[in-house]
Amino acid sequence: MQRSVTPLAIILGLSILSGLTALGYLLGDAAIRYKQFERSVTVKGLSEREYKADIALWPIQFSAAANQLDTLYTSLESHTDKIRSFLLLNGIHPDEISIASPAITDKSAQTYGSNSRPEFRYSALQTVTVYSTNIEVVRNVMKKLSSLGREGIVFTGGDYQAQTEYLFTRLNEVKPEMVEEATRQAREVAEKFATDSDSKLGKIKRASQGQFSISNRDRNTPHIKRVRVVSTVEYYLSD
Repeated sequence: MQRSVTPLAIILGLSILSGLTALGYLLGDAAIRYKQFERSVTVKGLSEREYKADIALWPIQFSAAANQLDTLYTSLESHTDKIRSFLLLNGIHPDEISIASPAITDKSAQTYGSNSRPEFRYSALQTVTVYSTNIEVVRNVMKKLSSLGREGIVFTGGDYQAQTEYLFTRLNEVKPEMVEEATRQAREVAEKFATDSDSKLGKIKRASQGQFSISNRDRNTPHIKRVRVVSTVEYYLSD
């Protein structure tokens, strides 16, 4: 026996169908809107500036040789005193000068059975280091150091450990301004892209700050540092 469909059931069914249709439309519209909202553009902004180094690390290395240890140490002390006096006379502060222990080599222990004998049994390397914030003073003294060669001091500049370094230690001071500049530049690029694509630039979706890099401006001016950072920013786009 078949049951008759009541008007109430018909109305209920039509209501459910209408509701599902409306829900599907709303969900579809929301998906389209969400997809549009997800449109974005990723751009990069660069900030690059030049700063003077604020610390000079200047190792002054010299060598000496002798057949007697006492003679060798006497020579080292004499040369060290001359260098220290020279530095003080030319404006280097006493607290900026440090003297390391000499590295002594006994060449007779390195012949390994060879019949040849070196002219001097002992040789030594001595390092006097200048650590100063007075960059220009240090650079001026460097130009005059060769005058001590006339007094019998043999300077050695080929060793990597004897290379002069210029340090830039104020990175935390300049970071905020440079990050702001890189972000502003990135936004300008994004706005140009939005204009060209008939879109409007929205809020930042995500952003990442690149590593700061510090390098010499060039090989002839190592006391001038180039500081660089790249920021990557993704912006929302809308019609």
